[in-house]
Amino acid sequence: MVINQGHSESGMGLKFCLDLSHHAWTRPHVNRTIETMQDAADLTIRTIEAADQAGLESAWVSEDPDGWDAFGVLNAAAQSTSQIRLGTGVTNPYLRHPNLMSMSAATLDRFSGGRAFLGIGRGQPEWYRDQLGGTGSRSPLGQLETTIRLLRQWEQPPYRAGARSYVPVKDWARSLHPAQPRVPIYLAALGPKALDLAARMADGILIADFATMPFLERLIPEMRRRVESYGRDPDAFRFYARTGITVTDQPEAALRYRKTLMAVLAPLPGMSQQIVHPEYDVEAIIQNVDDAMRTRETLQRGGNFIDIRQRADFNAARDAIPDGLIEEISFVGTASTVREKLKRLQTIGITHVFLAPPSEPDPTVMTETMRELGGGDHCSSV
Repeated sequence: MVINQGHSESGMGLKFCLDLSHHAWTRPHVNRTIETMQDAADLTIRTIEAADQAGLESAWVSEDPDGWDAFGVLNAAAQSTSQIRLGTGVTNPYLRHPNLMSMSAATLDRFSGGRAFLGIGRGQPEWYRDQLGGTGSRSPLGQLETTIRLLRQWEQPPYRAGARSYVPVKDWARSLHPAQPRVPIYLAALGPKALDLAARMADGILIADFATMPFLERLIPEMRRRVESYGRDPDAFRFYARTGITVTDQPEAALRYRKTLMAVLAPLPGMSQQIVHPEYDVEAIIQNVDDAMRTRETLQRGGNFIDIRQRADFNAARDAIPDGLIEEISFVGTASTVREKLKRLQTIGITHVFLAPPSEPDPTVMTETMRELGGGDHCSSV
């Protein structure tokens, strides 16, 4: 589903994607239609099916160490969908050893008929190293680079891979490979070194939620230059921006949820680099949010997302986030309001954006939402 057939620089249209997490399975009170565990599972699959029927480009299923198995969800969805691309949003090489990641991607690609992709990131290495008994490298960037190299070797004949550093794999051959010659890999990257790795080796980047326009206006041209400097085609490089698009005439509840999400994510190490704004003291805001959430304190004690939520003062954290800031960095409001923001993203070179999951999946509603935002089968311009 394309808003515009081409971008003046990238040659790609602004396309819609779907973001899904395991939260509906653990907090059923958020959706009144969920009464049983099976209801939650059914809702997830029906949501992906609706996105497939409506023409969304891809479905991204998150994977945290305290949540669901993303590939289990994706393989289930592959059975009842036909067009939508399916992948992780994101997993990491600490949670999944590269060999397991290769197995999972190849299996999903076979089940889906070549629609799989991998969204991968650094995760929180200390969780796997210190709390889950892992032996992973203390260099997340090195771990990511080695993982990508191994995955690429296992995709091509003779399907045999080896690595000397970070992930010591000794000449390991695989008998199963993906349906695609090359499963696309998108890197969740914010810092300069991770962005450089993406420019060298990935097919695109996933930009974290709450990215501000000043950040994006600097990032996209810089990334296109980096990609080209490595002898690669910047027009083929994809920029996925997490946007959580919610079209509504009553934005209060959605904006409150956005504050809650920002309170959970932004204090994590490195997860506020994309919040750059000349009119706000972002560093002070994030510090105040962290004080209310006790995020860094909880991480130092080995806690995970469950522990963070249990210890947090969400009201104080939301109060620490200015209304003006959350409104500016959220794609929440009437269709015309959101459409104007999408125009700016398209102008600077973003290629893909995300719809928030609907409370009740309906492909007709999804299609109408995209048309209101400027999309549709005939790809009208925003």
